[in-house]
Amino acid sequence: MNKRMLGLGAVVGVGVLLAAVGAGAQEFSADMVSREGKQTVNARIYVTPQKVRMEMSESVMIIRRDKNISWMLMPADKMYMEHPVDMSSSPKVSKNFDGEIERVAMGTEAVDGQPAEKVKVTYTEKGKNVSVYQWLRGGQIPIKVEAVDGSWSMEYKNLKVGPQPVDLFEPPADYEKFAMPGLGEMMKGFGGM
Repeated sequence: MNKRMLGLGAVVGVGVLLAAVGAGAQEFSADMVSREGKQTVNARIYVTPQKVRMEMSESVMIIRRDKNISWMLMPADKMYMEHPVDMSSSPKVSKNFDGEIERVAMGTEAVDGQPAEKVKVTYTEKGKNVSVYQWLRGGQIPIKVEAVDGSWSMEYKNLKVGPQPVDLFEPPADYEKFAMPGLGEMMKGFGGM
């Protein structure tokens, strides 16, 4: 399991992007492509207004805003870890940004073969102004978000809007809960995941 745990650094990094996926009242599933620098990570994501599930090759993350809990599942070991969700350290990848000071329409562009409204959003975070580009599908779902400097991006492909199965957002009954000393503090910096 140690080798698998070392690989979870990439999962945690991508998990940061999930913590604030917020898509209003929309429920959807999609393939998620996340890039930071030259590293790209692919995952499958399921979203409801209060729940997020991200499936990767060796792990699954479930975020339950309604319970203020996140779970990291390791299917090969039938184990999971539980941590509180700290939304204050989450990045701003939802339609509306805390501290938003400006939203500038930039026209329409195709994202995943479909038209999306592109906007430049500037918001204040820790006393500094930060700007990102955001592409909205149907004016609601942030189908793509990218740092203005191009250092990171997150995009949804194969988006399917509609209700998501309730059982996706709970650890399976036959999984064993375990704790890893010291990991809880590290996870706080990653939106509680």
